[in-house]
Amino acid sequence: MASMNCSAGDLAQLLGPNVTNSTGAAAFICSQFHIAAGNFTATQYAVDNTYLLFSAYLVFSMQLGFAMLCAGSVRAKNTMNIMLTNVLDAAAGGLFYYLFGFAFAFGTPSNGFIGKHNFGLKAFPSSSFDYSYFLYQWAFAIAAAGITSGSIAERTQFVAYLIYSSFLTGFVYPVVSHWFWSVDGWASAIREHGDLLFGSGVIDFAGSGVVHMVGGIAGLWGALIEGPRIGRYHHSGRSIALRGHSASLVVLGTFLLWFGWYGFNPGSFNKILSAYTDAPVYYGQWSAIGRTAVTTTLAGCTAALTTLFCKRILSGHWNVTDVCNGLLGGFAAITAGCSVVEPWAAIVCGFVASLVLIGCNKLAEIFKFDDPLEAAQLHGGCGTWGVIFTALFATEKYVGEVYPNKPGRPYGLFMGGGGKLLAAHLIQVLVIIGWVSATMGPLFFVLHKLKLLRISAEDEMAGMDLTRHGGFAYIYRDDDDESQRPGTFRLGQIEPTSTTPSANAV
Repeated sequence: MASMNCSAGDLAQLLGPNVTNSTGAAAFICSQFHIAAGNFTATQYAVDNTYLLFSAYLVFSMQLGFAMLCAGSVRAKNTMNIMLTNVLDAAAGGLFYYLFGFAFAFGTPSNGFIGKHNFGLKAFPSSSFDYSYFLYQWAFAIAAAGITSGSIAERTQFVAYLIYSSFLTGFVYPVVSHWFWSVDGWASAIREHGDLLFGSGVIDFAGSGVVHMVGGIAGLWGALIEGPRIGRYHHSGRSIALRGHSASLVVLGTFLLWFGWYGFNPGSFNKILSAYTDAPVYYGQWSAIGRTAVTTTLAGCTAALTTLFCKRILSGHWNVTDVCNGLLGGFAAITAGCSVVEPWAAIVCGFVASLVLIGCNKLAEIFKFDDPLEAAQLHGGCGTWGVIFTALFATEKYVGEVYPNKPGRPYGLFMGGGGKLLAAHLIQVLVIIGWVSATMGPLFFVLHKLKLLRISAEDEMAGMDLTRHGGFAYIYRDDDDESQRPGTFRLGQIEPTSTTPSANAV
């Protein structure tokens, strides 16, 4: 917003000598003007903080989406376990992000590798951050942890969830977000001191790399070290589908995640009441926020439809679960460039994201990799494509509006901006893979060696709801008969047994 200034001396001259005590009148008018200007500034802060808080609530609602999606994607005998892990991600992540994570990510001033201030929200709020910003970033951190929990579902000890979730949200993820989102990060597009990486920095607006790749690669290592679920692959090597028990929960979770993504992507502007220089009065950051919501929608919709028809050709079925995963893959891919690409480019993004997901799933079958929610393939694979896509299709105009701190910075290769942004984004892909592999890989390996990672075969066959959580989420009967595909079961209603003697009993 344009600043408002008032000078009593200048105003007194305008009032002229005929006005009694023109200097005093001018001072009074200017004092009232300054009060009004202060109120406008306070209103701007209030509007922006309210917008960010609302976005944080939307992103947090994605935890419910994750919970429903995970619950529907696993077998009924593990429903309570997977829902409890989603609650744990939010609870443990909240404490560890408060104590350490936010400081490592955004504590400033700091070096390019890691933040070193604001532990436990010390010196909060400040001119740089308010509490709404912490809440918003916490919701992002627990989203990354939720991605990983899906990859290792149905076979992981509860203590392992607690350890990895705390470590991921308290250290691994914050360091990555510092690199690419902090004003001090070595590869950040908003870096305030020093040169930008390749004159551009990394444009990962809402986190295809920072959030989705981190969660997906962490899940990849967890699932690799644990190995596939019992019954997932036949001894001959043939893949056996261990299908989730509720497509209804999968669809519900998908729509909740879709709804929350409108806080995830548009909310990453952090503020809404900002006008653009040399732009019509009706065009400002609020317009960019609307455009970001549109690109997000188009990418997801395109990926869903592409997956629908591709899977129909490959399998002969119209599979709702595959469509839901394709939709989410499109969202994960567009997250990096949602604010800097044209709506038509988002359609390209979603189309390719669907193919990437299908290809990654084929590779997973070839290498006997078992991820019950396809989280590593969806978030890791589609997230990687999203990072590359942004470096190809980011437009000069939108990059200049969203990142005004350095005019004339490089933009998308296919849009005439050269290859510097692509080079920066390739580095981002490599360093995220390296960092997460170097931290989460050894953690899962140590847990495995200490026998803290995977449950026993007996517990896995019986289901963790019964063996670890005191009972089932549902009353069901596991009907493994010859009429069913191996490794699946059908829910059957069990009528309560009457304890009242029959009237005809002798």
